[in-house]
Amino acid sequence: MIRDMTDTAEQGTQQSTRITDDERREQRFERRIGAFRSAERVLSHLDFLGSLRERLALLETAQDVYDLDERADLYGSGVVEALEKKTAALLGKEAAAFFPTGTMAQQVALRCWAGRTGDPTVALHAMAHPEVYERNAFSQVSGLRPVQLTREPRQPTAAEVRDFEEPFGALVLELPLRDAGFLLPSWDELVEVVEAARERDAVVHFDGARLWESTVHLGRPLDEIAGLADSVYVSFYKSLRGYGGAALAGPRTLVEEAKVWRHRYGGMLFQQFPTALSALVGLERELPRLPEYVTHARVVAAALREGFAAAGVPWARVHPEVPHTNEFQLWLPYDVDVLSEAAIRQAEETRTGLFAGAWDQKGPGLACTEVCVRAAGLEWTAEDVKEAVARFVAVLAEEVSR
Repeated sequence: MIRDMTDTAEQGTQQSTRITDDERREQRFERRIGAFRSAERVLSHLDFLGSLRERLALLETAQDVYDLDERADLYGSGVVEALEKKTAALLGKEAAAFFPTGTMAQQVALRCWAGRTGDPTVALHAMAHPEVYERNAFSQVSGLRPVQLTREPRQPTAAEVRDFEEPFGALVLELPLRDAGFLLPSWDELVEVVEAARERDAVVHFDGARLWESTVHLGRPLDEIAGLADSVYVSFYKSLRGYGGAALAGPRTLVEEAKVWRHRYGGMLFQQFPTALSALVGLERELPRLPEYVTHARVVAAALREGFAAAGVPWARVHPEVPHTNEFQLWLPYDVDVLSEAAIRQAEETRTGLFAGAWDQKGPGLACTEVCVRAAGLEWTAEDVKEAVARFVAVLAEEVSR
């Protein structure tokens, strides 16, 4: 009896000291934050890893983009209206509406279009954000019916749009397609896809969360790109580094209806001036630099490829080989835990952070991370990248041998 009680107590102690996978991931996340915040040099500076003080510093130049003596916004007035007008002008659209999230903006846009077309069917890629990250919001919340044009890790083709076996009222194109490697079509391919949708009497909506940095690859200005679509959603916190928020741009009548639905969806917030100001700062400060970031991302991508080859890694892939935007994927033949630990250790031990993003398992012994080149990355030469890769591979070898 006493022995049984002792065994039970020991088992309880073991269970209490055993951590779950979620707890392990949380611990690693906290280590990653600490390592990259204390690093003296990082290739990709991820804003969400910053402190509140660092994030608030973003508004230090807000007086350069908006008169801070103006009355604060109330339910979408003032600075929010100024942001909407600026966004509409940049995208060459009649009007724009500010939304707290892109998820809400796109649901509202597409339910408004469904009311006009009489068809709630939305055609999109299987890897598009609404299909992967929004918990079936189109169907569960907005009464829309998504259909998938393709599951291939590339942009949909004009033939797939033209030959799809059932009618649809709207075509959604994610530009760039993040989960496929931040991929964009060529300009001619994009025009052909849009024309194919028009032939089917479907409206075209661009999921342009990262549309801002697509001008280099497409070779056209923002307003010309956005001009292909009936409506466009853009994000203010991804490329532009704002606190959050999104905008839906399109015909004035659509935008006015969208504002009604924004209220119904709970997106009519009392005051939003910090987010709106951060977006205006991003449009002023980051938007003009995005082409430079894209150009340098190609230098970084080539250096990573050459660095891993020189270090003797049996297989490594930068995807796409020539990045379409300032973000791209890196694939390595190792387990997620090994790569994550090596990335953190490199930042901790050398005060140089090469891979700040999380690693995702893509198959047995195969993982992928996203590399983003912004202002911090401009300071890295190709040789800097190669040297950091050599050190990363050395730490990686130690992790593998453990």
